Amino acid sequence: MGKTLFLLDGMALLYRAHFAFISNPIRSSKGVNTSAVYGFLNVLLDLKENRKPTHLAVALDTSAPTERHKIFPAYKAQREAMPEELALAIPEIHRLCKAMDIPLISMDGFEADDIIGTLARAAETKGFTIYMVTPDKDFSQLVTPKTFLFKPGRKGGAPEIEGMDETCKRWQIRDPNQVIDILGLWGDASDNIPGVPGVGEKTAIKLIDEYQSIESLLENAGSIKGKLGEKLIANKDQALLSKKLATIDLNVPLDFDETSMILTEPSQDLLKPLILEREFNTLG
Repeated sequence: MGKTLFLLDGMALLYRAHFAFISNPIRSSKGVNTSAVYGFLNVLLDLKENRKPTHLAVALDTSAPTERHKIFPAYKAQREAMPEELALAIPEIHRLCKAMDIPLISMDGFEADDIIGTLARAAETKGFTIYMVTPDKDFSQLVTPKTFLFKPGRKGGAPEIEGMDETCKRWQIRDPNQVIDILGLWGDASDNIPGVPGVGEKTAIKLIDEYQSIESLLENAGSIKGKLGEKLIANKDQALLSKKLATIDLNVPLDFDETSMILTEPSQDLLKPLILEREFNTLG
């Protein structure tokens, strides 16, 4: 069996778990909201039991601004502050990963997306098959014959695994890298990436299918009739900026420490107290 590396988008998975239980949060007898930690731990245990990775790591964002914030100060500016109960879960995730001997990787100036992208490309050169564990559609741009998008199932459902064929079919493209062009035109409301006003998903997909890239599209914008052509010409710089904002950085200056990512047995001395404190009775 070959080497398999699962790279987890830590904050995206925490948010997903927290809000999955938002109408009926999981609380301890002391009233502590444990939804995010419970959901995150379930993902880890499910991967270990059913996917049996040889290597695993978790990437986390930091609060430091990134290059995207520097070139576009409004990047993610529309997001509400992190819920206090979710913020309180972050130290518990550090504690959980330490107990399970799973490396947590972060770097000021870079998002978890960039870290995962950089590690995935490095792992490919080392003979790994890589699974990016995240609900985030942006990661589709990183899919290759060796790197897959792995979306955990909801409420016990089966995960969605996206390879080259699935990505190209879903986005109606020839190469997953063209997801960046589609996002550059369409924008991304969750990250406050503006895109081109009036261009939605379907139009963006149609345009990239015809012109293959934003650059080629903009070169030919003068031949596109009507309001659409006018919008493309008027928003040329914004389209190029949006593409840059949507592009995951594959050159984060970090080492690929293969040994540290080897999945080992957790420390029961560290893990059991956490499970008992949080009253995760169904997890033993």
